[in-house]
Amino acid sequence: MTQLPNIITLLRIAGSLGLLLCDVTSVVFWIIYALCGISDIADGWLARKLKCVTRTGAWLDSLADICFVACLCPLLLPILDLPQWLWLWAGAIVAIKIVNQLSALVIYGRCCFPHTTANKATGFLLFIAVPTAFTSAIPIAIAATVATFAAIQEGHFIRRNEYENK
Repeated sequence: MTQLPNIITLLRIAGSLGLLLCDVTSVVFWIIYALCGISDIADGWLARKLKCVTRTGAWLDSLADICFVACLCPLLLPILDLPQWLWLWAGAIVAIKIVNQLSALVIYGRCCFPHTTANKATGFLLFIAVPTAFTSAIPIAIAATVATFAAIQEGHFIRRNEYENK
């Protein structure tokens, strides 16, 4: 039972890879998308409920998040008609996150993925915003605002060695 959260996380990775086999306009794609989003909430909640939160589970969760985004990007980016300023903003957020991880590698010799409230809120907002991004850039801009704060906060926690408790 203590491995159930990690199993859910591994299923999210498999689901993310499965998205690559689907047409973005298909019902199957959006069902898998929804299941991946729900599992992102469920695995952490279940780990806390079962009192089996582990560093491995947190690392796996971060890996699953990265895998989910990496699988969505080649599918959605070519068909989303977002303004250039939003692309530049997203690039700045990615740059901040890269600097955060480079800092962690230099300071601790490993990557660090703090599971802060701001990072969780960013994930949730992006999950909600992506389906609406086909009609409006506003939900993505809102998610980008929270993501900017989360990336800066993440760097602060990493550089102050406060990421373990987040």
